[in-house]
Order: sequence, then C-alpha cells, then structure tokens
Amino acid sequence: MKLNNHLCGQWLQGAGEGVPLLDPVSGEELVRVSSEGLDLGAAMAYARDQGGSALRAMSYEQRAACLGQIAEVLSANREAYFDISLRNSGSTAADAGFDVDGAIFTLKTYARAGKVLGAARQLKDGGRVALAKTDVFQGQHFLTPLQGVAVFINAFNFPAWGLWEKAAPALLSGVPVLVKPATPTAWLTQRMVEDVVAAGILPPGAISIVCGGARDLLDHVDARDVVSFTGSADTAARIRNHPAVVAHSVRVNVEADSVNSAVLGPDAVPGTAEFDLAVKEVVRELTIKSGQKCTAIRRIFAPAAVATALADAVAARLSGMTVGNPRTEGVRVGPLVSRAQQAAALEGLAKLKLDARLVFGGDPDFVPVDADPAVSAFVQPALLFCDKGLDAQYVHDVEVFGPVATVLPYADPAALVAMVRRGGGSLVASVYSADAAFLCEFIPAIADMHGRVMVVDGVIGNQHTGHGNVMPTCLHGGPGRAGGGEELGGLRALAMYHRRHVVQGGSSLLDALCEGAADAALLGA
Repeated sequence: MKLNNHLCGQWLQGAGEGVPLLDPVSGEELVRVSSEGLDLGAAMAYARDQGGSALRAMSYEQRAACLGQIAEVLSANREAYFDISLRNSGSTAADAGFDVDGAIFTLKTYARAGKVLGAARQLKDGGRVALAKTDVFQGQHFLTPLQGVAVFINAFNFPAWGLWEKAAPALLSGVPVLVKPATPTAWLTQRMVEDVVAAGILPPGAISIVCGGARDLLDHVDARDVVSFTGSADTAARIRNHPAVVAHSVRVNVEADSVNSAVLGPDAVPGTAEFDLAVKEVVRELTIKSGQKCTAIRRIFAPAAVATALADAVAARLSGMTVGNPRTEGVRVGPLVSRAQQAAALEGLAKLKLDARLVFGGDPDFVPVDADPAVSAFVQPALLFCDKGLDAQYVHDVEVFGPVATVLPYADPAALVAMVRRGGGSLVASVYSADAAFLCEFIPAIADMHGRVMVVDGVIGNQHTGHGNVMPTCLHGGPGRAGGGEELGGLRALAMYHRRHVVQGGSSLLDALCEGAADAALLGA
C-alpha cells in the first residue's frame, strides 16, 4: 500500500514504487510513500489562495474552535494511532502516549487559549505613538497574519506531536499548513491529516501533507511564508541557505542538535530528595522513546565527590529496564526507529567511548527480548563516565540520538558553568538543588545558552513536568547549536505567523483600524 499525499484539496498518489516504511523490530515492510510527480508549486499556491483566504476570514475564536474539534477527532482515533506508533516506530505504550497524547493536549491548550482573542482578525501592539506636536499625526503598531504558508519539515521522532505543536499556533493565526514529515515514520502524520480532512473541520487548502522527499518544495517559498524545521544542524544550514529562502528573506525557525544537561547542585548528595529525583529523571530520559528526543538528557553533571555514586545509582536502575519487542509484556525500552538510526547511534557511542568509560550497557552484541538483532534496530541503553572536563573531545559536541548519556564530575561552580556552556546552546537544562544561593548564581550564568531551565527540589518532588517534556504554555527552542528558534510558549507562538507593522496617520483612521482588534499583550499573558 502506498500512502496518498493531500495537496490542492485532493488526495494524490506519488509516482513510482515509493520508499518503504518498516517495522523497526521485525524489518517488515508496512507501507510505501512517494512524492514523485507531484506539483508542489501548485500545492503552495492553492494553500495560500484557498486555505489562507478562508482561514483569515475566520476570527481567532472560530479558529480556536477548529483546534478543539481536531483534538476530538484525534482522541476518537487514539487507538489506531497507538497501533501505527507500535508498528512503524517500535513505540511502547508509554512512548506512543508521549507523542500522541502530547499532540492532543497541545491542541486542547491552544483551543482554550485562543478564545481570549475573541472575534478579532488582527492584533494591536502597544499604545499610540505621538509623531507631531499635537495628536493630529500618530502611529499604531499592529500584528497581522501572514498571507503565506507555514511549511513544516519535521523529524522522525515525534510524527504526531511534531505536527500539531507547530500547526496549532499557525492555524490559530490564520496561516495554512503544509507538512513534510520525516519519511521513516510518516505514516502516523499522514493518518492524522487524513482523519482531520475527512472530518471537514478545516477549509480546503488549510492543511496539506507531502510524504516522501521534499524535492523542489523550497523552490516555491516566498516572503509570505514561514519554514519551520526540526532535525540536524546540517540540514538546517541547507534550508537557511536555499536560494529561494535567501532571495525572499523567508522567515525560518529551526530546532536542531542539542546536548542537554542535567545538573546536581552541591547539596544534591546521596540520601537527599534532590539526588533521588535526579536519578529517577535521568533514567526516564534514557529510556522514554529510547532516548530519541531532542530534549533528552545527554550530559549529567555532578559534584566530584558524588559523581561515582550517581553513576552507580543510575546504572542500578537501568539494569532493571527490559529492552526488546514492545509487544512483549514487561518490555520497557523499545528499538530506535530504523537500522540507519541504530548505526548512527552506535557510531556516536564509539566516539564518546574515546573520551569516557562505560558504566552500563552499550553492548553492540546484546540480544533484545523477542527480537532478531540481525533485522531489528535496538541499542542497549548506555551510561558513560568522563572525568576529562573541558578537555573531552566528543562528549560536549556529539549528540547520540538514542539511549546514551555521560556523567561528568565538576570541581566547583565555575568549572560547572564552563562545561555546561561548552554544549554550545541547548534546548533544556534541569537542575536538582535546594541551595538558593547556588541556583541564583548558576541559572543566570547559563540562561543565555538555554531555552528552558527546569529546577527541581524536594518540595517540588515528583510534581514537575519532566526534563524532556515540552509544555505548550512554555517556550520550546534554544540558541546556538540548538537552532536559535522558538516554538510554543502559549500564545507567544502566534508571533511567528504574524508580521508587525506600524500605521502612521490620523487618530480617526487609527481608531477605525483598531476597532475589534485584540490586544497583542495577550500573547504574553
């Protein structure tokens, strides 16, 4: 079976045999995808002219209601999505829930949040600016929805959430969406789009999907569009330097590599709540989705006197995690999504081993439960220990996209700050400490190199939302090697899909333009 693409308001099949999508446990072929022979330029034009026009004719409140209806459709088909996740991504029930339920929760969050913008179709930004000695000539800033397309080129690890965390604020803004999911796991994204289209919630052209290669898609972007990419820094660089992107100054948002950190404060010693909470979270980040999260913990910093005890505690917990076929009872950790990802992870692990020693796992010859190592894509969870600090050649640079993390001891807060910053820009750092003096010095020292800092102490306990869990009401993104982009953050995300401009004129004109406009201050509320 070959999956259809949805372009120009119709379902179209790409030419040729297509690319097979496989079960990462058995190697079985599931479906095929192809974008060959499709007119992507016509698809972009249709989305702008038909989908965009229809969406902009609706109010923010009406579009928010559409997001709520989409969430209902996805909830009704949740069981089918879990089955696709199991078959195409090798997801355990917990992994599938992280992706699918995360997508539904994000849509519901934006459906609720969008209601506050009411019947407006644009936003007024701030107060009037006096431009003359009297009030006869003034300026007023506005935010107006873009009249282009939000093009999403997504990663393989979150085929559900990766679509809807981007699409929710775009659609709420009145901007149509064209998604190009990563080929290996495109089936779930395609099925979700199929269900939403069948439900008739959105106007024709408001949501499109192309499965398979992106081909000449970026040749057809212009100044009205937004390109949002999640994936490798190399691919991000090619997108940013694409001739059409450069020529038209197309707005580009990137989430790329990230060597995220977990940090134990000087007070987080064995026997404290903070130490135990750190161990639990590190293990969760190593095993949920088999470490295939952009936000997963890659480096674990601990005081030198504590680092070995921390590594031993994490290793002890990992030893109880059964790795194998997610269909088998008791399995906690599934495969990577493909043999290619398995090879890349093992290659990265080999580099880390040049800097560090293995504390647990990482055996390329281990045998997963109820799976054939010759055809499956498993990587045994691995914990390493590196005492080279800033002299490490690979630990601060190589992101192994799998169940791999490294413990690094630090001598003092200054050395800790230097090593954390050595990551070059990260999506998230989590800190386990109840020492207010330490936290008030440490957090500002690393904040400019992180999109999010999560602090956990014994009072918060298990009530925190998780190091790797991206909440729709909080910022997702990071500087430097993490891509320099921003997503989510509640209604703040709508700014990506609006253009700020100022109108200079008389007060009566500005009054008329402001009539019915919502206050842009609500985006930061």
